[in-house]
Amino acid sequence: MILGKCLIFSAPSGSGKTTIVHHLLDQDLKLEFSVSASSRKPRTGEINGKDYYFLSLAQFKEKIERSEFLEWEEVYEGQLYGTMRSEIERIWNKGNHVIFDVDVKGGMNLKKVFGERALSIFIKPPSIEELSKRLHVRSTDNEAEIQRRLAKAQEEMKYAPLFDIQIENNILEDTQAKATRIVSNFVKSK
Repeated sequence: MILGKCLIFSAPSGSGKTTIVHHLLDQDLKLEFSVSASSRKPRTGEINGKDYYFLSLAQFKEKIERSEFLEWEEVYEGQLYGTMRSEIERIWNKGNHVIFDVDVKGGMNLKKVFGERALSIFIKPPSIEELSKRLHVRSTDNEAEIQRRLAKAQEEMKYAPLFDIQIENNILEDTQAKATRIVSNFVKSK
């Protein structure tokens, strides 16, 4: 197996990290998305094996017991997310670099696993108020869920300094250009 590099993107929900990751995947950087596993139900339009590997809670726990995850977290009560070893092997066997879109704790755990082979990037919203607006506009969650995400975001922001790089996502196009430069330099470095 050829060992590629890893790009780890983490951020509070609604900060724009998924949009930035999708932009990077469209660049000619030999990046491939690491599909995480989740025990939560799919949202409308999400596809198993593309957005997440949707597992039942029992299936997820079986994989934990068999050490099939590089890392996993209970992100919200009863909702487990994790990175399967087989996913990284699949991407590296193709000669590509892995790009992760993971929660903050998952990002820190992956950085510990991959060390210098990984670059961890934290996407910051301009403010909690702006994040609230984005979550409301996104319309994927009810008000109680948005409030839960905002409370979690305030906690996650405390971890930003632990990442290799922090990028504030104020103007999306500028953020995408900056992320592209950073990622390009990293994957081309020895």
